[in-house]
Amino acid sequence: MGFSDHIKEIERVWRGSNTGRDAIVVDSWRRCLATYQLDPTRPQEAVIVSETRLREHRQQAEDLVHIARSGLERLYRQVAEQNYVLLLSDRQGVTVEFLGDASFNNNLRKAGLYLGSEWSEPRAGTCAVGACIATGEALTIHQTDHFDITHTPLSCTAAPIYDTQGALAAVLDISLLSSPILKASQNMARHLVSSTVRRIELANLMANSRHDLVLRFAGAPEFLDVDPEAAISVDGNGCITGMTHGGARLLANSGGVDWRSPEHLIGRPVTDFFDAGLDELASLTRASLPQDRRIAVRDGSLLYAHAIEPQQRVSGVAIARAARPIPALARLGGSVPGIDALRRKVEKLAPSRLPILLQGQTGTGKEYLARIVHEASGVSGRFVAVNCAAIPEQLIESELFGYTPGAFTGALAKGRKGLIEEAEGGTLFLDEIGDMPFAAQSRLLRVLAEGEVLPVGGSEPRKVDFRVVSASHRPLADMVAAGTFREDLYYRLNAAVLALPPLCEREDFPWLLDRLLEKHSRPGRPLRLAGAARLLILNHRWPGNIRQLDNAIAFAAALCDDGLIEVEDLPDQLAQRADPSGSTNETGHGRDEADLRAVLAACKGNVSEAARRLGIDRTTLHRRMRRLGIDRPH
Repeated sequence: MGFSDHIKEIERVWRGSNTGRDAIVVDSWRRCLATYQLDPTRPQEAVIVSETRLREHRQQAEDLVHIARSGLERLYRQVAEQNYVLLLSDRQGVTVEFLGDASFNNNLRKAGLYLGSEWSEPRAGTCAVGACIATGEALTIHQTDHFDITHTPLSCTAAPIYDTQGALAAVLDISLLSSPILKASQNMARHLVSSTVRRIELANLMANSRHDLVLRFAGAPEFLDVDPEAAISVDGNGCITGMTHGGARLLANSGGVDWRSPEHLIGRPVTDFFDAGLDELASLTRASLPQDRRIAVRDGSLLYAHAIEPQQRVSGVAIARAARPIPALARLGGSVPGIDALRRKVEKLAPSRLPILLQGQTGTGKEYLARIVHEASGVSGRFVAVNCAAIPEQLIESELFGYTPGAFTGALAKGRKGLIEEAEGGTLFLDEIGDMPFAAQSRLLRVLAEGEVLPVGGSEPRKVDFRVVSASHRPLADMVAAGTFREDLYYRLNAAVLALPPLCEREDFPWLLDRLLEKHSRPGRPLRLAGAARLLILNHRWPGNIRQLDNAIAFAAALCDDGLIEVEDLPDQLAQRADPSGSTNETGHGRDEADLRAVLAACKGNVSEAARRLGIDRTTLHRRMRRLGIDRPH
């Protein structure tokens, strides 16, 4: 099929014609056009993320890669002679593990079949990894099934890997640079990938369930001990604690619920799904023959089961039920020049004892940054946050420095340790330090200078050792000049100054937006943004910064259906800016044009960089520029 024929078929699908494509491909093409606003007439090269971003994704997927390693290598040995490449992508579609013939590295990298390639649908259009993330199903995207003509030589087969709580964790894909004509030629590939995924999920469940009973299930006794179709884990109270994807489907069918809503499965009594009690289930061990281990499911079907008693020790690392903590510096922001520069400063400054002053508007994440500094510093003490603007002036000294028994009317009989002493060996974070009363500033200066604190009403100072990080949205240098903030304290606090930009100036706005979508997603129900809603959010001024954006996403998450946030789900102050076509419209055409010109100017005319900052495709940005009559800046 030629380029023009491919475009014409996509256009016919968009108009509702039946071209004979699989429904899963048709649905993906329509998402590419309507939701992601991709242009099939403008081929896009494969995207390989930066080394910094790849390192972040690989760190987050470290446990997954560890436990999947033997299964991945076994699968690659099975398919390598047929010239397949194996990719393991995380749930964002970024390839975190790659197995392929090194002699073809240049061709594979150009095609995107390489470490660090990004195969999400919004980025790459219809592809096996992206469609697998969108549908949660094993599938093949063969040659001209791909949306982008760049990828049509490829044949790709993928299957989702779910964690023990029923959430999508990764996608396993095997791909060919060129392949036989018939899509049916990939049926065996889909079987091999799905079989490998079952083994990876089972190994993960076993690693996560060393204190629980594990039950494996098969439709025939011959396969029960060698290749079970499903597995679940059950705690001592008889409640479901984990499951493979096959286990989720088994439980969902038995309970009459959707497997995409794992919250309706985890935690429920196992007797809700099987016509047997916990003791009977636990007795289905290898002590009896496989054909004798039959169990009735509450939907009327019969299965064979194998019970594995709780294990006290287990080797290997699991894809943890709770996700592996992301390193502090990786949580600072996306991989863009401004944030990378901030990250380098934090990496150098955090282990030192230098006082750090954080400057930025309210809601830009100053406390979040302070906590990252604390985590990256390696100190063993607590992180103690003090909002200097929230404590009444008459109480701030007793709160900070503590007090002795009977120091004042209403004081506790035993006295009280102050927040500064609570931070011993750790970090004291003084938020809105510019609002601290002048008298308290003097006492704080003495603590910082002498390393000891004198409680209110006390006569004996106490030694303290802590790291101080302070923050203010006020220009402290101007306050010093005006005489409202002590100059000597100012220089004690600002040995290093880190500035956080307002949200509308963050180069990594799309990264922040994606993190907030993840934050407010529920298990099995990832939050997504319709194209018009994403553009509306990215073009808004956000006077309340990240805090306001966080609230807006939380609001939309509560209103949206099936995890897809549309314009009408956003708060009124945002939704009212959208015209019927879905474009943003603060004061009409002129506001939209001014916003876009500002972004292009900030990117020095680099359309690719501007599209990345806006979180849209280059072709979409070109269309908007043509619609608004904006020439590409030089």
